[in-house]
Amino acid sequence: MKKPLLLLILLTIISACNNDDDTIQTEVSNNSNPIVGQWKLTEQLLDPGDGSGTFMAVTSNKTIAFYMDGSVISNGNLCTPSTNTIIGTVGTFNENQFITSSACATSLGIEYELLTDTSLLITYPCIETCQEKYIKI
Repeated sequence: MKKPLLLLILLTIISACNNDDDTIQTEVSNNSNPIVGQWKLTEQLLDPGDGSGTFMAVTSNKTIAFYMDGSVISNGNLCTPSTNTIIGTVGTFNENQFITSSACATSLGIEYELLTDTSLLITYPCIETCQEKYIKI
């Protein structure tokens, strides 16, 4: 009598654990957002005003991190295109693909676009085209 009861308890515990794991995995999959994560600056386009600008590779340690709570943090300037990482900034992002920060002098939002799950384009509110490309790290 003890062995069947022990077997029944063991099977109940095993099946309960498997269901919890499946539920947790499903919730993670349903909540995944490809923008969330850390991104590293790799290229910049700073048009000189005549439309001839092209993306150029840059050497920089600038990163931007997007979080599930809608916050975004950079070790550089979020407000303007720059490879500099002396002063970091924080802000928020939304599903309309805009980043805003109280550190920026303009109320115009910075636009972001996922080119692929590992490639990000950020467009700044400049008179001439100014953009940065990032890769997910």
